[in-house]
Amino acid sequence: MNVMTNKPLISLIVAIDENKAIGKDNQLLWHLPNDLKFFKKTTSGHTVIMGRKTYDSIGKPLPNRRNIVISRNKDLKIEGVEAYTSLAAALENSVSEEEVFIIGGAEIYKQALPLTDKIYLTQVYHKFDADTYLENL
Repeated sequence: MNVMTNKPLISLIVAIDENKAIGKDNQLLWHLPNDLKFFKKTTSGHTVIMGRKTYDSIGKPLPNRRNIVISRNKDLKIEGVEAYTSLAAALENSVSEEEVFIIGGAEIYKQALPLTDKIYLTQVYHKFDADTYLENL
């Protein structure tokens, strides 16, 4: 909880390569077991907020977390997931949370960056063939 605003801590959790790339064809660029363990440990028991494409790439709600998906489709219904049409609406419905995690994709990261209190960043020291970047980090 951000004691200054009485709102949840808004945290980004992301891995980027040397070019700030985060993905290609709606998939991660790498498989890093230790980073996945860190992600699971850090986000478990908290709210995770993601875009619909990120949700589609995961394919199911992440266990032991409150899953929120942002989609332009106001009729989106996914079992085990709360859907909102904007990041603002998702955050408004998370005011009682201690910390919420923004987990992707690029558009949601971009929207959340100005509101972010904390960033959990994994730097991958390699340049991958990618089509999705996090330019402003």
